[in-house]
Amino acid sequence: MKKILLVDGSNLLFQMFYGMPSVIIGKKGRPIQGTLGFVGGLLRMIRMVHPSHVAVFFDGEHHNDRTDLSPEYKANRPDYANIPEEDTPFSQLMDIYAALDLMGIVHKETEVCEADDWLAGYSYICPDDGELVISSGDSDLFQLINDRVKILRYRGDNSVICDREYVINKLGVPPERYAEYKALTGDSSDNIRGCDKVGPKTAAALVSQFASLDEMIDDADKIAKPSVRASVKACAERIRLNYNLIKLDYNFELPFSFDEMKYSEKDLTTRKVLDEIGV
Repeated sequence: MKKILLVDGSNLLFQMFYGMPSVIIGKKGRPIQGTLGFVGGLLRMIRMVHPSHVAVFFDGEHHNDRTDLSPEYKANRPDYANIPEEDTPFSQLMDIYAALDLMGIVHKETEVCEADDWLAGYSYICPDDGELVISSGDSDLFQLINDRVKILRYRGDNSVICDREYVINKLGVPPERYAEYKALTGDSSDNIRGCDKVGPKTAAALVSQFASLDEMIDDADKIAKPSVRASVKACAERIRLNYNLIKLDYNFELPFSFDEMKYSEKDLTTRKVLDEIGV
C-alpha cells in the first residue's frame, strides 16, 4: 500500500523560522533557525509516518484567483518587500531546497495557484490502495479529510494526526462541510470577515440545519434567532464570496506523479544533512 506524505513547506518554514531563536548561527555566520527546524521537523514526520512517497510544496509569490476575487484576501500578511531579506523566512529557502535534494525529496514552488490547491488535487486522486497524510498547520486543509486522507498538525511531541472524527469533535461539522462552516465564521488569519452575529457554535448549528449554503441563504426565514436570520440575509453576498475563497480547487495541473515521489527512508540526522549542505 502506498503511504504518501505531502508537506506544506511554506507553513513548516514559517513555523520554524518564527518559532526558533534567530541566534542559531550556521557555519557561514548567518541565522539558520528556519533550516534547522525545517529539516529536523521533516525527519521527525518521516519517522512518524514511514512514508513510501514524499513531496514538499511551497507557495510562490504571485497573485492567484483568490486575490482576484477579493483584494483583501491575506492583505493582513506582512509585506516582505519592505523587510530586509535576511530577516525573512525566504532568506533560508535555498538551503532548504538543497537539504531536500540531498534527502531525495521532490519539491516545487507554485506559479499560479496556492500550495493548498495542489494538496487538494493530490487528495482527489489518492489511489484506492493509498493513504495520504498532509502535514500543515492550516486548518483549511480539514476539508480534504476522508477515509484515505488525514492531516498531520506537526508540533513535535505534541503532533496530532487529524481524521474525520477529530474535525467533528473539534468543530461540530464533518470535513466535507468545513468550507461552508468557515464561510460563516470567517478566517482572521486570511483576512476573511465572517457573517456578523455568527460564531463557531452558531455556524455549526446552521450547517447542520441546512443542506447547503444556498439553501441556508434562500430559506433564511427558517433560522430561528432573529438577529442571526437578519445577519445571514444581510451578509449573503459575503458568505458566498467567503466560500469561494476557502474552498480548495482540485483542478490545477499537478507538478509530480505519485511515482516521482517515491522515497526510501534513509539513516539521516539533522546535523548530518546540515553538514552535507554546508550550513
